[in-house]
Formats: sequence, C-alpha cells, structure tokens
Amino acid sequence: MAAKKRAPSKTPKRRTPRKQKAGSAGLDPVSCQLDANDATIAPLEKIIEHEGGIVVGRYKEPLGGHPLVTAILPIAKIEPTPFQRDLSDTHHKRLADVIQKTGRFLDPVIAITAPKHAPSKAKKGDGDGEPAFWTPNGRHRLEAMRRLGAKAITALVVPTREVAWQILALNTEKAHNLKERSLEVIRIYRSLLEEDDSLAENGFAFYLEDPALVTLGVCYEKNARFAGGAYHPVLRRLEVFSEAPIAKAIHEHERLATLTLEVEEKVAAAVAKLRERGLVSPYLRSFVVARINPLRWIQGDVPPAEKVLTTMRDRAAKFNAEKVKQEDLTRMGGGVPDEEA
Repeated sequence: MAAKKRAPSKTPKRRTPRKQKAGSAGLDPVSCQLDANDATIAPLEKIIEHEGGIVVGRYKEPLGGHPLVTAILPIAKIEPTPFQRDLSDTHHKRLADVIQKTGRFLDPVIAITAPKHAPSKAKKGDGDGEPAFWTPNGRHRLEAMRRLGAKAITALVVPTREVAWQILALNTEKAHNLKERSLEVIRIYRSLLEEDDSLAENGFAFYLEDPALVTLGVCYEKNARFAGGAYHPVLRRLEVFSEAPIAKAIHEHERLATLTLEVEEKVAAAVAKLRERGLVSPYLRSFVVARINPLRWIQGDVPPAEKVLTTMRDRAAKFNAEKVKQEDLTRMGGGVPDEEA
C-alpha cells in the first residue's frame, strides 16, 4: 500500500439505488432472445458439451443484457470456488431433506468455467483431475444434491469468469459475519494472486469491499478465534486500497496483520487481568481496545498504520487493570462482544 496516502476520516456509506420509473430499464422479453450462434457464448457451449453437460437454453439477462447459458452439468465436474464461506453441515443437510421431500431441484446454481479453461492457464497443462466449472454462490445446493446422490445439477453458466470474484456482492441469502467476510476476501485475494499478480490492488476494490478485510482475513487465517470486531473500526480508518500490484500489496496486509495480532496478544493479557479482578462485561476486549486506541482523539488525516498499531501494542502492554472499575465498563454500554465469531 502507498505509504503517503491517508484514509478518509469517515468510511463512505453505500447508497441504495434510487427507485426508477416502472418499465424504464433493461430489455423487454423479446429482446432477451439470444441466437445459438452468438459469438459470446459459442466457446462456452463447446466447453459445456465437451465436459458432458447439455445446453438447454440461452438468453440475455433482462437488466444488463449480458448473455447467459442454461445448462445441465455433471455434478462431478463442478466445485465451489475455493474462496467462499465454509460449508455449514446443518444448512446443507436441511436443504437436502427439503429437496428430497419435494422431489424437485428448482434453484439453479451460478457457474463459471474453472481456471483449467482460462487462456492464462493453458500452458500449465490440460487440467486433468481439476473441476471444469466453479460455482461462486451455490456451495450448499451443490453439496445437498451430492448428499442425495444426484448425477447432474442445473446451472446458469456465465461466460465471464470475473463474476467469481463478486461473491460478496452476489451472496445475499445469508448475511456474512465479519469472520466469514474476512476469510472470503483473503481467499479471493490469494486466488487473484494466482490469476495475475501484476494487477493493481485498487482495481479490485469492488470485489474486496474493504482493504481492512484483507488484513483481518490474514489474521483469521493465523488465528481462527481472533476477535476481529474490536479491530475492524481501527483498521478501516488506517487502510486504503493500493495502486501497487497485488503481489506487493499483500505483503503490507500481512505485515499489518502481524502487528494486529501482536496488539491482540497484549490486549488478551489485559482482559485476563480484568477478569482476575472479578470485572464482568461481554465487552472487555472492546473496552481495552478503545482505551489504547490513539485514533479516538484524531480528526482528519491519520498517522501511518504501522505507527498506530505499534502505539496500541505498547499501550496494551502497559495497561493498568487496577485503575478500571466496574462502573467504567457499565458506562461503555456496548461494543463488540468478546465472543464475536
């Protein structure tokens, strides 16, 4: 990340799209027809057929007019992208039960071609043993169908592979908690590194959502029980997406993650001392982090991230638990619970 840049004092809020006049956007039904010989999908349809699938339809999606192919794919040839949220046994088993009871699979997964079919990967071999397709947001539906022993699965196959990186934007069926978002972001980041590590980090801002999530993702990789909620507000003020290539930018995130974990080690020790004194609150960690955070007194431009985190680490090491009273914790009245996942 560029050392001279400073993050804005406030994170800009996402704007909800303004409601448009009814019937004023996109295509009408007839305009959504797509010719079977369309050059944008012909190569994709060849891949589908070569991998044992069958094309059952093609059309332009009605809002943006982007071409899509409806296909039945061999279930053995499709895998979830390696950077989405972890599988929930409870969710996919419940889903399998519902599908079995109804006897119908009615919600196609979204699919893109896997890296074995990307031109940049052609020189690495023919991809034997690798999946032919990835699904960026159908992991639980795919696993549920596998649990039922299904041979094939219905999919909306997208010709552009970039949709795989848009998992955070696409997956709205269940809200991500901070840990899930951070792990997905760092997995996307590492996959992007394999695709093309020369591209500038700020070019992936839409996919990655927040630069602080990259750093937190590294923290969660190293410590699955890391309480990132206490540090996200701090890192969000300190970090901006870099103009540097992601191969270089990732090292800055990893460096900041190491410092953040050092801060957490000292904070955890301070929290333990507070508990030894019999102080009770679900927000002990947030209380300590707030006390050692130098940013709470700073308006506008902030110091470099390394300086802020080093200051926090040193303050946490010197934290005097004897001066804290129960009423101090009560007055705090909120924050991120220590048990935050």
